[in-house]
Amino acid sequence: MSDHTHVRPWRHIERRKSRQIRVGSVLVGGDAPISVQSMTNTPTTDAAATIDQIRQLEEAGADIVRVSCPDVESTAAFRTIVREAKVPLVADIHFHYKRGIEAAEAGAACLRINPGNIGSADRVRDVIQAAKDNGCSMRIGVNAGSLEKELLEKYGEPCPDAMVESALNHARILQDHDFHEFKISVKASDPFLTVAAYQQLAEAIDCPLHLGVTEAGPLRTGTIKSAIGLGSMLWAGIGDTIRVSLAADPVEEIKVGFDILKSLGLRHRGVNIIACPSCARQGFNVIETVAVLEEKLAHISTPMSLSVIGCVVNGPGEALYTDIGFTGGGKGAGMIYLNGKIAHKKANDGMIDHIVDLVEQKAAELDAARAAELQAAEWPATSRSAG
Repeated sequence: MSDHTHVRPWRHIERRKSRQIRVGSVLVGGDAPISVQSMTNTPTTDAAATIDQIRQLEEAGADIVRVSCPDVESTAAFRTIVREAKVPLVADIHFHYKRGIEAAEAGAACLRINPGNIGSADRVRDVIQAAKDNGCSMRIGVNAGSLEKELLEKYGEPCPDAMVESALNHARILQDHDFHEFKISVKASDPFLTVAAYQQLAEAIDCPLHLGVTEAGPLRTGTIKSAIGLGSMLWAGIGDTIRVSLAADPVEEIKVGFDILKSLGLRHRGVNIIACPSCARQGFNVIETVAVLEEKLAHISTPMSLSVIGCVVNGPGEALYTDIGFTGGGKGAGMIYLNGKIAHKKANDGMIDHIVDLVEQKAAELDAARAAELQAAEWPATSRSAG
């Protein structure tokens, strides 16, 4: 898991330099890790159901969760929801300025809002003041499907210029009120439009950028579309926080988001399983084994790698670079590798449970080593302050 970009420069991503803001306890922008978000789809007025879904998202690794607040009953329930959440919550506000004020007072860490859409200058000022008073940041959320009428008339259709102009117009309102704790998104369901808009916006302003291909679709196709759009931007160094928008369980959005970041070496969480697609050479059922392992190892959050390869053609080579490896062999058995070295043979029967045990042991070792490093780093400072 070490950073080897000094010897493998082709793996290096130079992130765009953005200013840093705070969303509750989570830093966004600057040199902060790229955070992963999702959004609840339960009725916000059903606080118990919403809290339960937030808990599932927290367990999946969500850094930030967004909750829609469309009416006064929702912002009333939001106060209860905030108290139970372990991660910062973003209140999703559209049009009605009072909902923004209520959400800020209820404990929102961030307001997702477009200042130009909530009415008069006085109303905008009141929402901004509520955000200042309650330590809220804001997200300006521009969508291709809801651009201002005058911009559509000016440009003829949703296009990068129109989306960026909309974003900068909204940003100017906040800046004119001396409010700078904001991030911006310029999302479209078309990855081409999305990427082009973000590329243009990244050059025009230094605030953090919230990435997403909006309304990407169902789980499989939405994942592919998001991986193409978000992946190309992240590879180019653009993006400080992401949300994968899927017509699926919100937990899947978190999983896909982390998988995209893991693929680019930008975040590491859980077990990265390297597996072959299998062929006639396989010494065991690779596809079935990997599916079971993925489920059985879902509780592991420690970053580590596991290779599961069906035969000896590529298996030993892949195992050299993973924490744990299993390579299929003959006569119903395969080889276990630990830290890139041959460890022992293991029969295919019972192999899955054996690998799970090895992964759990390795995770415990890595967690203990990390805790010792942190303690060692803190000890000199403690020693100096005591002396």
